[in-house]
Amino acid sequence: MLKGFKDFLLRGNVVDLAVAVVMGTAFVAIVTAFSDGIITPLLALFGGTNKLGLGFQMVDDKPATFVAIGPIITAAINFVIIAALLYFVLVLPTTKARQRFGKAPAAATEVELLQEIRDLLAEDRGASPGGKHEI
Repeated sequence: MLKGFKDFLLRGNVVDLAVAVVMGTAFVAIVTAFSDGIITPLLALFGGTNKLGLGFQMVDDKPATFVAIGPIITAAINFVIIAALLYFVLVLPTTKARQRFGKAPAAATEVELLQEIRDLLAEDRGASPGGKHEI
């Protein structure tokens, strides 16, 4: 049982997933600091004189009814920045490296395997006398 667990942990995709989680967490921390320090204050400029920031008040004199739009915009900007960083820092270089250094041939699909079997059977039938395959 312990050997199976060790084999599971040492599979390439589990290690890759663990690295991806750690890298993603690091990117999230950096982007959050960036947006808290730069994006949020810039969005507050558009909030006007409202102390609560960018958004609107549904009921006057009740701060609990304030709908904050700034955090939603900040979260969307965070998502776009994180996606772009992961793509340009991890995905694109990995794809270029695989193209440059080659990769293992892709596994054949079911359709390709069935076509290959059909072609081999057709060749075999054509080679036997009378065009019939004997078993």
